[in-house]
This record gives sequence, C-alpha cells and structure tokens, in this order.
Amino acid sequence: GRRTQLLKGLPATSTVEENSAGGVSVYNFNVTLSPLASEGVAILPTIVNSNPLTEAFDIESKGDLQFRVITTGNPVLDYETMPKSFDLQIFVEDTTGRTDLKILTIQVTDQNEHPVFRGNMAIQTVTIYVLEGSPPERIYQVDAADPENAKLKYSLIPATVPFSIRESGAIFSTKKFDYEKDLHCYFLNITVTDPDGLNSTKTVNVNIININDESPYFITKQRIYRIPEEQSPGTIVATITAKDPDDEDSPSRLFYSIQSSDKYFSIDPGTGVLQVTGRIDRDALPLRLHPNISLTVRVEDSSGCDSEMEITIIIDDVNDNPPECNPSAYRKEANENMTPGTFLVDLRNYCKDIDVDPSNNQFNFTGLSGFGSNNFALESTVSGRLVMTGTIDFENPANPGVELYTLTVRVQDIAHPNYSSKYPFYISFDNIIYIYIRIKPVNEFFPVFHNLSYVFSVSEITKVGSSIGRVHATDKDWPPNVITYSIAAEAGTRDYTNIFWISPTKGDVRILARLDYETTQKHVFTVQATDQEKSTTASVTVNVLEVNDEEPVCSPNFFSLQIPVNLAVGTNINGFRIECQDRDSDPRSFRYFINKGNENNHFVFSPSAGSNTSRLILASRFDYESGLDTNWIYSLRVHITDDNLVSTRDKTTHLVKTGTVTLSIRVIPNPTTATITTPAFTVVTKKENVYSPSAWYVPFVITLGSLLLLGLLGYLGLLLLTWLCTHCPPRINAPEKKKPKKEVVVTMTKLNTVFDGEARDPVTGRMYEFNTRSGARRWKKSNEPLQPKLAMQIMPSATENSGQRMDRAEAPSKKEPSEKRKELTAATKPAAKPSAGQSETPGQAGLRLQKKKEASEDGGLSSPA
Repeated sequence: GRRTQLLKGLPATSTVEENSAGGVSVYNFNVTLSPLASEGVAILPTIVNSNPLTEAFDIESKGDLQFRVITTGNPVLDYETMPKSFDLQIFVEDTTGRTDLKILTIQVTDQNEHPVFRGNMAIQTVTIYVLEGSPPERIYQVDAADPENAKLKYSLIPATVPFSIRESGAIFSTKKFDYEKDLHCYFLNITVTDPDGLNSTKTVNVNIININDESPYFITKQRIYRIPEEQSPGTIVATITAKDPDDEDSPSRLFYSIQSSDKYFSIDPGTGVLQVTGRIDRDALPLRLHPNISLTVRVEDSSGCDSEMEITIIIDDVNDNPPECNPSAYRKEANENMTPGTFLVDLRNYCKDIDVDPSNNQFNFTGLSGFGSNNFALESTVSGRLVMTGTIDFENPANPGVELYTLTVRVQDIAHPNYSSKYPFYISFDNIIYIYIRIKPVNEFFPVFHNLSYVFSVSEITKVGSSIGRVHATDKDWPPNVITYSIAAEAGTRDYTNIFWISPTKGDVRILARLDYETTQKHVFTVQATDQEKSTTASVTVNVLEVNDEEPVCSPNFFSLQIPVNLAVGTNINGFRIECQDRDSDPRSFRYFINKGNENNHFVFSPSAGSNTSRLILASRFDYESGLDTNWIYSLRVHITDDNLVSTRDKTTHLVKTGTVTLSIRVIPNPTTATITTPAFTVVTKKENVYSPSAWYVPFVITLGSLLLLGLLGYLGLLLLTWLCTHCPPRINAPEKKKPKKEVVVTMTKLNTVFDGEARDPVTGRMYEFNTRSGARRWKKSNEPLQPKLAMQIMPSATENSGQRMDRAEAPSKKEPSEKRKELTAATKPAAKPSAGQSETPGQAGLRLQKKKEASEDGGLSSPA
C-alpha cells in the first residue's frame, strides 16, 4: 500500500513504571484517515514488532479512531531484570490501501520495591530445630535482598525471646536451652527494611529438640492401600504411627518423612498422617501403565535415630472423563437434490473417551436436533454415522431456502459418570457436537432475457460514454446466480466491442465511439448473459437518429485573386464562385458572410443565402487617393453556415455548423496607359429567401437601425461643419495673374445599392426590390430589369491581359461606345497639354479634376445601406 501519515502523535517516547499491572495506559494516539477512506480502518493499529521482543504491551481502542498503548501484565515489567527500553512498531491500514508504520519508544522507570526474602524463607515457613543443651550460636542465616541493591536492616520480634539477629541477617540463640524448663517452640517474626522504610516480614519457627539415643519403631502393620484416582489434595490415605523407646512414659517426639521424592503424597512430620498432595490421574502416564505407587516412610527421633517402612498404594480408575470430540464442530458440503441415504460424516472417527477401564470409556450419540434436522438422521446411537433422509431443492417453494444447516448431537457416557472428582461443580456433563452442513446450489437453469430483442434509438451526436439503454436477464436458480453481460463475438460480422460497451453487472449499454448517421443508420449486434456455466443471447438494434453535425465543405477552400483598382462595382471578381456541399443539409440552407478581412466592405457574396453556389462581387470601389483605402492585399475569411432555413426562434435548439473558405485578393494599381474599354453589365440573379412568419421583424429591425445610424452620422457631420466654420476664418489671397484654366471632364460612375431580391407588396400589389443584407427597398420600375445597368468604366489595358472572366448577361450596342468616346475626346481637348510624345498619367502633379454634376433620379423607396 501507499505510505501515508495515518498515525497522529507518533513517533513518540513514553514511560511506564515497573511492576505496572495489566491495563495501565502508557500512551494515547489517534488515527487520521485519508479523504477517500469513507469506510474507516481496514487493519486496526497493531504492534507488529518490538525491540527487544516482548508481549508486555498491547493496543486498546478508546473509540472514534482513538487508541492507547497499555500494559498486559504478562510478563510484569521489572526494571532490575528486564530491558530498560522497548521500541514498539505500530502498523495501521485504511480501506483505500494506505498504510503507516511508526515507532513508539517506551522507557521503564525504576520503582522502589519491598525487600524480598530468598531461599527457603521465600517459599515456606522455615522451621529451625535446636538441640537442648546447645551453647548460644548462629542457628540460621536469613537471606534477603533489595531489588534496588540498597543496604537492608534486619530486626526480630518479639524482643523477649532468647534470640537475636545481626546486621548480616544471622539469627543467634542467646542462651543454652533446657527442654524440660524452657518452651519447646518459638515463633520469630523477622523483618527486613530498606532505607526508604519499605519492609517485608517472615516467620521462623524454632523448635527445641529433646535428645535421645534409641531408634523408634513402627507399630502400624498394614503395608498395602487402595484409593480411587482424582482424590482432592489433603485426602488422608493412612496414618503411620511409631514409638520411641526413649519416650515410653511420655508422647513420642518423632519425625516422619518419605524418603524418595514423591509428587502425589506427603506425610505430616509430627503425626505421620499420609495424605494426597498432587493430582492423581490414572488415565495419564505413568499411572496409565503402572498404577501402583511405592513409598518408603522414615521415622526419626530427635537424636537422629531412625527406622524405615515400605508401603504400596494402588490407584483405581473411575469414570471421570466424558467423551471428547476433536474437532467439536464439523463442516460438510452436499449438493442440493442429493438422494436420501447419502452418507455425510462418521462422528465416531473424531470422538474418544480416555478412561483406562473399558467399562468407563463407552459412549453413544443421541439428540440430533436443529433447524431442518428432519432431512438428516443417525444410523444408530453407537455408530455415529450421519446420513441424508430428505431431498433439498432450493427452487421448490416449500423448501425454506436455507443453505447452511446447523445440527447438534449429544455425546455421553454409557456408564454412570463420576465427574465430580475432576469437575467439582458438575451437574450434567454432555459433550455437544455442532455439525454445519452447507447445501451447495446446483446450476440447473439458463438465464432468460426479459425481451428477445431490444431496440434503442440514439442521436448521432450523443457523447461517447453515454448510456443508451439497458438489457436485463433473470435466472430461475436459487439462490440467484450472478449474471454477467457481454457483447457476443459473431464470425464474419463487425466487431461491435469497439463501438458499444455493456456493463458486465448491470447490463447498461454505452457507446464507445462516435456514431455517424451518414455512414451507418442502424447497428445490430448480439448480447450474451451468462451465469458462469450457462448462457443465453438477445438481439440489440441501435437506430442512429440524424442530427445536423456535418460542416459545409466548399470548393475551393482557398484561392488567390488579382483585380484592378478600378474594377467596376457589381463585377463578379475573376468570375470566382464557390460551391458548397453538406452531407446532412439541403443545398438551399447555406448562408455566406465574410467574417474577417473585408475592410470598408468592398466585397460581398451573391447570392448571400439560399443556394449552394455563390459568386464574389465587388460591392464598392476602392479609394486610395483620399486615404480611405490603404490595404492592397485583402485576406478574406468567408464563413458558410447551414442555418439559412432555420428560423431565429429555432436556432437556439438546432445545431448549426460552419464551413470556412480563405481568399487572398491583390489589388493592382492603374497602369500608365489608359485604355477605354467597353462597359460590361453583370446581371445577378438572387434567389428569394422564404423566412418563417415568426421572423417578420428582421427587415423592420434592420431598416430602423440603418435609419438611426444615418441620422447619427448626419448629426455628427453637422457638428463638425459648425466647428470648422467657427475655428477656421476665410483666407484673403492677394491678386495674382490669372493662369490659363485647365479642365478635365471625367464621366463619374453612379454607384447604386445592389437590390438582389424582389417581392410583391401585400397591400398595393406592386413589385419592389430589396437588398438582403441591409433590408433597403425601392419600387421596381416596370421597364427595368432586376439588376440596373452599370455605367461605363475606364479600365487599364492590363485588365484585358489578366484573363479575367466576366459573366455578361447582356452586351451593349455598338453605337453607344462610339458616342461615348467622342464625348470624352471633346471634353479632354482643353485640358493641360503634355509634352510632345508623352501621355499624361493620373499621378502627374497639377492635374485638377472638375467634377460634373449629374442628376440622379430614383423613383423608388430606396434607403441607403
């Protein structure tokens, strides 16, 4: 997993006192989860290692991701004998797989402890025997120590006894004892104290021994004893008695002991009572093989004279062990629909009774119970063989549908039990066996789709990854099998796994690739549902719905043109036209507009909408002399959209696609030789756009906006003229000699708005013309064509050599050009005379133009664009 800071408060160092009991808190810390671990901690904080190795610490939860390190009490920490410091490695892991491992250092601190006795005084009460008549001497050496190695102080109470203790811990008698006059026994309380006042006390018994010189003898004649096993400690087996000839007239002062070390029996040194001290188990070795125990009993008087006697104790077996089964729980699997009588398990192979006597180790099996136990039975109470008696079918409505049956069987002794010796609180000891039988379902049925075929309709612009529908199948098997869905691979057909994806668990069908109505309108493939063993199929048909998702494609999409500077307005430039196609749009749906580079709006496409072909038209002449035009190369970006027939209201819901054409137009300056060319006429046919009735306001808004713009420009011009009149006084020139007047008469071209559409007025019934871009209108004269004739232009000779192709709808008469030439010649005769052999160019200085006023009449409702 990834290592992340999960353990808050670690690494750290803490301390704990030695001899701390179990459950003492040593250190607290928290677990901080990562933002993705919404389900908590997968592995709780655990001590995975320690240095040095110890089990003295554990981690306990305090709730709400708070934990603490505590002592276990096993082993008990000891500063003097154990390491002084432990490094615990604490590990944690959250549900996202992030882990953390930190070290907590625990230092054990020293604690002042009570002094302790060592040797025999540490484990029992010491009895000291002093012979009468013995001189004062050291009778015992007390062995004590302080865990902190401090110097100890010894004391003895009561102070009146004839004994003393020195700084070294040696106990001395202070007088010579007389058995007949003095006490026969003294109890000394020995106290050892450290410098801090902590002390420990033990009792020492001092017995005064009478002296004699005769050996005692046994008066008990019985040598063999029989007892049952598992007798409780303290049970008296026999009383051994003896006499001392030295004490014929008084009770004997004899001491009894067992010569060989024995863990089963002990004898009272003063009374000779032989009793049980340890557990006697006839069923365990070595008594299981050798049930007879031999003891050598010795009796000794105070002078050291002794006698010995050997006795034998026979241990009898009792029914003290119930039958035991290992394991006590069995797990077995069986298939559904298994036939009755099928063998499942033999319980006797796993049970036994360890009693030695055959009459005590026989047992039987009874009490088969549990939910659904009527489907099972034991062949006999002795055999322990479990078999099926019924048929379990999960699909049967009468069947409870339980997969796991929990059965219990009681195992008990045939002989009367005698468990009280081993189990004092025994009431009724029956060994219960738990049998868990899991019925495995059998896959019997095929999955079935809810429909034999599915039909989904989806738009061709649906995003990749979108869900287009769901298929669903069910399985009659119980419990229900997990059904997995997939797209079936079919030989010789298209691989639909690259186009569609189906959720293996839910059956959701999603698209993996973009759908194209123009390429494929319908996809038919097969889906498969499988329950790991059996499978079925269904047909899926995906109908692709057409959407305007194709951009107009125009030819050419890039073109370079050259035109003369004085090209006539309305001319189809170089005869250029573009043709557009759209795979999912009508040819009448295109609309053309120049998006970029059309400075001063010199160029326009005609028709601008309603056709899949359009020509490039010069809309206004160039004016470089006045500085209005400065650019000689125009880079036009033409946009072609396919929304011409879509009303303004529907454009918000319909998808509109745009194509792009780039044109480079170079304007050629006038050549040095002027050549009069025959004027040409271009007739442009405009297809009428039929707008939705909901768009009646479009021409109205355009016309109103144009009028407001004209009014604003006129007002600004008036303000400019007023300012010039007030700030620029008239100049008074001195009289000078008049020079000959030079006049040049130039025929000016009348530039009219191009009215490229016509319609009938619904009120008057008269025909009117209109401009599709500006909305300008005028009444149509009955004797003039759709496009007015263009006035004659003076074109350079270079224009003739450029190979321009102009569409001419009508050629002028032969008489009109000649008359125009004569008028031009007559008008230019009084002009300035150039030097001989040279022709005058437009760039010569001193050329002055005199413009002739010509009245233009316009009988319509024309409004400037």
